[in-house]
Amino acid sequence: MNNFVLLEAGAEAAANPTLQWIMLFGQIALLGVVFYFILIRPQKKQQKQLNAMLATIAPGDSVLTSSGFYGVVIDVMDDVVIVEFGNNKNCRIPMKKSAIVDLEKPNTSKE
Repeated sequence: MNNFVLLEAGAEAAANPTLQWIMLFGQIALLGVVFYFILIRPQKKQQKQLNAMLATIAPGDSVLTSSGFYGVVIDVMDDVVIVEFGNNKNCRIPMKKSAIVDLEKPNTSKE
């Protein structure tokens, strides 16, 4: 009985090409929604967190650059920061904020 109902629905869909197109577009839309929630939305969320982190950069913060160097922020400008690397006070390099991938605020709590 159940197989007969499925065969009847399949025969109706084969007889009506408009219904086939509607089902095809529905499946494509469903696939688009799945891609949005799996790929696009998490990437936008991560980019928003990165932008919020870059907005809070201040002198004295420890940073990790995209090339893997750790340094301390000396000065912050619009989209450029000056970072001091290592113990050598002469090693100060200006770099774009977008090259910073991780930020650690200095521990200022006094015990």
